[in-house]
Amino acid sequence: MCEQTGEEIDWERCPPDIEDFPESVWTAMNIYNSLGNRIYGDVGFTGKDFTNLELLYKSYFVEKHEQDWVFELLLFMDQRSIEESQNRIKSEMDKIKRK
Repeated sequence: MCEQTGEEIDWERCPPDIEDFPESVWTAMNIYNSLGNRIYGDVGFTGKDFTNLELLYKSYFVEKHEQDWVFELLLFMDQRSIEESQNRIKSEMDKIKRK
C-alpha cells in the first residue's frame, strides 16, 4: 500500500509476518487449528478440545522439551478465542435487548 501512495515504508509499524516467528509458534498455530471446537448453544464457544493433543504432537513431530511451550501457546490462543466469542455473544444479546 505504501508503494501506491508513494510513502516510505516504516518497518517498525508493519505487523509481523508468519516467517518472523519461531517454528514452534507455527507448529502451535497448526495444532490449534487442527483441534476440535467445543461449542454449546447457550454459551457459545467454550474452547478447543484437547483430547487428541498427544496424537497431534506426534503428527507435528513436537519434541518432549517443546511440548510445554507449545501447550502454553495453545492455551493463549484458546483464551483469546473464548474471550472473542463471549464478547460477540454479549454484543448480540445487547442488540436484542435494545430492540
